[in-house]
Order: sequence, then C-alpha cells, then structure tokens
Amino acid sequence: MKHLFSAPPSYRNQVESRLLSLAGWFLFFYSVCITITPIARLHSWNAPLRWDHWIGFFVWLLGCALTYQQLNKTVPDRDPFLYPLVMILTGWGMLEIWRLSTDYGTRQTIWLAVCLAALWGLTTRPAILDLFRRYKYLWLAGGLGLTALTFVIGTYPGGVGPHLWLGFFGIYLQPSEPLKLLLLVYLAAYTADLRLQRLGFVQWLMPTLIILAASLLILLAQRDLGTATIFILIFTFIVFQVTGKRRILLISGLTITAAGFLGYQLFDVIRVRVDAWLNPWLDPSGRSYQIVQSIIAVASGGVFGRGAGLGSPGIIPVAQSDFIFSAIAEETGLVGIIGLLVLIALLFSRGMNTALQASDSYRRNLAAGVSVYLAIQSIFIIGGNLRLLPLSGVTLPYVSYGGSSLLTGFIALWMLMTISDQSKNRTMSSVKVEPYILSSTLILAGLVAASIVTGWWAVVRSMELNNRVDNPRRSIAERYVQRGSLVDRTGQPITQSTGSSGNFVREYKMPELAATTGYSHPVYGLSGLEMAYDGYLRGTQGNPSMLIWSNQILYGQPPPGLDIRLSINLETQKLVNEALDGKQGAIILMNAETGEILAIGSQPGFDPNTLEENWLTWSTQDDSPMVNRVTQGQYPVGSAIGPFILAYQPNNVPLNNNPSTTRLNDWDCSLIVDMEPDWNQSLMSGCPGVINEVLNRLPENRLIDIYQSAGFFSQPEIAIAQAPTIQTHVLERKTAIIGSNDAAVTPLQMVLAAASISAGGSRPSPRIAMAVNTPSQGWVILPTGRETQSYSAEGISMVMEHFGDGDISVWNATASVPTGNGLVHWFIGGTNHEWQGTPMAIAVVIEEGTAKEAADLGKSLLRSVMLH
Repeated sequence: MKHLFSAPPSYRNQVESRLLSLAGWFLFFYSVCITITPIARLHSWNAPLRWDHWIGFFVWLLGCALTYQQLNKTVPDRDPFLYPLVMILTGWGMLEIWRLSTDYGTRQTIWLAVCLAALWGLTTRPAILDLFRRYKYLWLAGGLGLTALTFVIGTYPGGVGPHLWLGFFGIYLQPSEPLKLLLLVYLAAYTADLRLQRLGFVQWLMPTLIILAASLLILLAQRDLGTATIFILIFTFIVFQVTGKRRILLISGLTITAAGFLGYQLFDVIRVRVDAWLNPWLDPSGRSYQIVQSIIAVASGGVFGRGAGLGSPGIIPVAQSDFIFSAIAEETGLVGIIGLLVLIALLFSRGMNTALQASDSYRRNLAAGVSVYLAIQSIFIIGGNLRLLPLSGVTLPYVSYGGSSLLTGFIALWMLMTISDQSKNRTMSSVKVEPYILSSTLILAGLVAASIVTGWWAVVRSMELNNRVDNPRRSIAERYVQRGSLVDRTGQPITQSTGSSGNFVREYKMPELAATTGYSHPVYGLSGLEMAYDGYLRGTQGNPSMLIWSNQILYGQPPPGLDIRLSINLETQKLVNEALDGKQGAIILMNAETGEILAIGSQPGFDPNTLEENWLTWSTQDDSPMVNRVTQGQYPVGSAIGPFILAYQPNNVPLNNNPSTTRLNDWDCSLIVDMEPDWNQSLMSGCPGVINEVLNRLPENRLIDIYQSAGFFSQPEIAIAQAPTIQTHVLERKTAIIGSNDAAVTPLQMVLAAASISAGGSRPSPRIAMAVNTPSQGWVILPTGRETQSYSAEGISMVMEHFGDGDISVWNATASVPTGNGLVHWFIGGTNHEWQGTPMAIAVVIEEGTAKEAADLGKSLLRSVMLH
C-alpha cells in the first residue's frame, strides 16, 4: 500500500502519502469485514463469502494511486490533506453502497472512475479556473438553462419520483448539483470584480439577488427545497465573508424561517417533512417511517456499531443516498460517526485555510464558498438523518450514491487543489479574518451538534428505541438467532422457532392461546407474552453480560434466546379450547393458592401462523378476535357479586328467612329455581331480586368496600395488556351493581376474587410466566407479586354454606347480566375447604347462549381438573 503512494521526498509528500496509505488500509480492512459478514451472521464457516465489493476497492486503489502520481506532476504544491480526505470519504461511502446494493455499488464505482478521470484532466488545465471567472454569466445561464430543461424532459432514475434529472442513453444528470458550483463561481467572480467600495451596498448586492431569485424560483418550482435552502446559505456566507456585515446572517436566518413557514402552508412536501421532524412518533409506520427508522438505525449502532455488513440499514428507504449517514452509523456506531464528522471538519478547515492563503480575492471567495458548500450540505443531510433538522433530500458529499453529486464534489476538489497550488510564492493580500472565523465557528458548531445528537440516540435513547415493536431489526435478527420458546409447565412447546440460522421461523403450536401468548412478527410487531418477555426470548436479558456484549461485537446479534416456562397445562388447556369451541367468551382456570394460571381461553381468536394473510380482516372484525377477553374484556358483574358480599359482610347479612318471592318474580333468575327457593338456591342461581334484597340489608356505603376487597379496583400484577379498572363513583347507588354496565370487571379479576375464597381468604397474585432457563443457573424462578388478605374465615364459611354444591366439593355462582348487546352469562366457582387436593378457581363468561350452558361448562371443567 505504501509503495503505491510513494512520492519524491518532501514534508508535504510524506504527509499525503501516509494519509493515503492509512485510507487504503482502512478501506482494505473494511472490505475484509464485509467479505466475512455471512460467516458472522450465519455463525457458520460454510457460509458463502461476499466478494463483489472488492471490485470497488481495487478500482479505488488503482485510480487513487494513478491520480496521485498525476497530481504530483500537475499540482505539486497543493494542500496535502485535501486529496486524502476526499478519497477516504469517497471510498468509505462506495463500500457502504456496495454493501447495500451490488447494482448501486457497481454504478458508483463507474462514477468514481469517471470522476478520477475528470480530476486528472482538469488538473492539466489550470487556466479553466480563470475561464470560469471570465464567462461567469454564460456558465451560470447554462446551468440555469439545464435546470429549467427538467420541466420539459426531466425524469427520475427510479421511475416514480420528482423529475429533477436529465437522462441521456441511461446516464442521468441532476443539473441542480453542478448549478451549486456555477453559482459559487458567479458569486466569487462578481464579488471580486465589483468592489464594494465603488458602489453602495444595495447597488452592489442587487444583481446577485436577482440571479439568486431566478435560481430559487426554478428550484422551488421543482420542489427541490433542500437545494434551494443551500443556495440561500451559500449566498449568505459568501456575502458575509466579503462584506463582514453580520446583519446578513440575521436577515438570511429570518428569510429561511419565513420561507419555511410559508412553504409549510403552501406545499404538502414541506408540511410532511416538518411534521415528521417535530413529532415523528405520531405516524412511525407512515409519513415518518424514514426518519423513525433512521433514528432507530443510529440507536442500533450504539457506541461501537453492529459491524461492517452486519447491520440492517437497508430497512431505510433510499439508504444508499439520502440516509447513507444512518447506514454508516448503524454499522460503525458513535465511534465511526465521530470519525466521519472529524473527516468532514478537517476537509472544511483545510478548505478555509486554502481560502485565506489564496493569491487573489476571486480564488479566496471561491475556495471559501466551496468549503462552505460542502460543509453546509453535509450538516443538512446529517441533521435530517438525526432529526436535528427537517429532511432536505440532498446528498452527503462524496459519501452518498449519485453520479452528479460525486462529479460535482470532485470538481470542487479540483478547485481547492488548484487554488492551494497557485498560492505558492504569492503574497497574500490583506484579509479580514473575522468573518472567516465566525463562519467557521458556526459550521463547526453544527458538526459538533450532530455528534452530540448522535450520542443522544446511540447511547441515551438506544435501549428504548431498539425495543420498539416497530423496529424490524429485531425480527431480522431472529431469522439468524433462535428466539426462545414458550413451553408449558411440563416442558411441551407452545411457541417456538424452528429452522436453521438465516431461516428461523416462529411456529405457534397452540393457536388458541394466541390472545395470551401473543405473536412476534416482522411487520406487526409484538403482543402478549412475546412482548412482555421479549428481552429473555431475544437473549438480551438473562444471559451473562459478557456473552451479550461479545455477540454484539463479533456478530452484531444477541446470543440465542432463553426459554420461558409457563404455568399453562396443555392437557387442561385442550379441555378449555374444546369447551369454548364455537362460543364467544372467555375462561380462566387458576390454582387458587399460588395464582398459577392453568388454562386460559378467549374466543373468537386468531391464528398467528397466518397473521400476514388475515391481519386486515382480524383487526377490523366486529367480534374483535385479537382482543384477549380474559384480561381486556370488561363485563358487568351483576348478580355474580353475591359470593363476595357474603365473604366481606358475614355478620351483617341476616339470611334467617327465605327471600321474598315477590322480588323473585320482579327479577328473572339466571337458572330455574323452585317456586319457593331457599337462600342457597336463590344466590347460586344468580337471582337479581335476591341480590338486591341482600344489598338492602347492608349498612350504607359498603358496596365500594366489597369491590375493594374483591380486588376490582386494581389491575392484577401480570405482564399482559389489561383493560382499565372501574372507578368508585359508579357504585354510589346500591342498585347500580344490578342495572349498570359501568360496574364491569375482567374475567381475570373475577377469577382472582374467586381464588381468594377457595384459598381461605387470601387473594393470590396471578402467575403465568414461571421461570426462565438461563445458561449459567438453569431454570430461574421469575418474580411475582404479593398475595393480599381479602376475607376472614367467617366470611369464607358463609360463602361455602350458601354457595356450596352438594354433588362435588365446590362452591359456585351463576349470573346473567343485561348489556347493550344482549345478555352475558357468568359462572364463577372453585374448590371448597373439604377438597384435599390443589385448590382451584374458575371464571367463565359467555356472550351468548344461556346461563345453564355457562354453568354446565364451568362445572364440567372443574370436575375434569379435580379428577385429574
């Protein structure tokens, strides 16, 4: 590498040769990393290697070396930093483009060869710089004419998009790119030829304003608003550097602000970009998709990056052009981005140094303008990628894909090198350095701000953004790294990933549990337990920190995911599935002592194995199959409150006489009762009139306490999406419990209240995720909530006396509750104190059918579980 960049001995040649050698070695190792990417991604030495990008590297290496030898002959006294800085930026960007797309990489390599040839030829004709000055009006008119020509024969290389290009036999040119340089040439020549001292400031400025206005009108008509803003800023900085008048900066800032406000009102494209800038999280999958994914890419890179070729920047639309910065950030991290920003800052500072040492005012103004143009455009596109500024749609000089942009950048490099070469042995005229210092300070501050914002996304907000459900990188990683399984209490798989590295697919073996276990999908994100325990299942939690860190460094991926053992018993779950088949409702069966959920069902349901094909249908159906009715469905309690009244107020509910038959006739019982039923039959049958009679025997303001003791005002401690709890104001009247739909609870809340009765008065905390299988400690029990003492022994005895079922060792209650959509039917119950086995509790709610069906279903399930 060093031999390729050898040159006659001198301090300048030694500096430039070493810098080019460093650039070559950096790009060589970057190419090696891209080559072995498949090995790291697939964790296999048999993976096919990538070789195509080496074409780009060797073209860069050969072209860089040959052009370097030519430059030593044609511009021997050039600044030694300019050429190496541009070449490392160009090579870095080209390799990243190859990594994203072989097609675009091939085109960029061809454009690089063309640009080096153009640079070679231009350096042999230094007089062209003076021809630009002499015919400044003609050059600028030609550039404006080409740009205006896009209105007639403009096209878009991608097929659908803004017609900002001119096409010739498959070669595309974006006239607005060279137009920037032509405007710079005009401004530099005009300000040098017509000195301010000879004319008033307004007279001196007016012709340039007219030219600027004509350029802006064409660009605004094209909707090329990013370039238009850059034109204004280029004009501002050149005029400021020539005149030193600070009010120019203020006027320009106000002009851009006013233009932005007006553009927001008039143009949809500006409105969309500004809205996405101000709050991209409102529509992260729609209009803000690009900026949200750009920020997530930066966050995904973290401090050290995923590794060259190991990220997923292709998720971002137009990553090779508008979002090349985010692509590099994802794969090289904050460290790489700071390096990139330092290169841009060095290029700008060397350009400004060239301007200060230029031989005349024309070259000084031109060098300063070129430097400002390269830096401002870099800040604009970087700021847009980071949400520091609205998206502008311009390219990152030398780095982004685009032949017009790259050719313009190399012409700018030729200008800087020619000016620096011609400054030798010239006496520098007196220059006011204050405008240059202030301009440099503002631009360098912009680059520093970009590095700080990168750190904010890559470090401070990294975990939050990487864990977003709309981050497709998670699902991409899970194709290569096996996600942990959800298994039942005996180890049988419920949900698992099958296949091999690169082809892992999530398989849902018990679709009836999907409302609870959820899904992990690259488009639709996460839900249920898949979301709640995503860290363990992905391997980013529960594994040793060193293992997680080493996998991220070596492979850009987390380690294999960990299995989660659930409390579900698949045999019992099958009974619940059969019981709910063809019905609409929910069932939950629980170990009343420990809170372990043994079976949970919600119907209608959905099959996550066919999520992509049926998402639109399921997400819009009136019967809401994707809602977990156990935790998110809210049903009026109605007369099902009976057991909890007796459990809370055993001494204040005198049931010494049979209930009033008049009340029974006023309210239909859920189940058929005798003409003169006793309290036991009336309460168990869910007769609303009897419940009202019981409520009337209670002291005032006790209903809220009854709900509180049952746990109906608090959400259970379980990592599943739940409906909001009811408020106390709906229970201001005792009769509200019977006739109101507002006093509603979820089946999960109801089964926990029932469990507190079967468990002797203590309400357990629900458990469904029991343990995680870690590599170092084996199965580790997951934390759970605390149990709550709800009822006394006297209250429990009262419930067993009046709600006990003589056939089996259970207590139960049935209720039919009117709603706006018809009747819903409750069955709640559990084992009593005579049962010697595991205490059980059950809650059944059916949205159609009869109360008897709900009761028969619930009793049958309880009996089956108790017998097993």
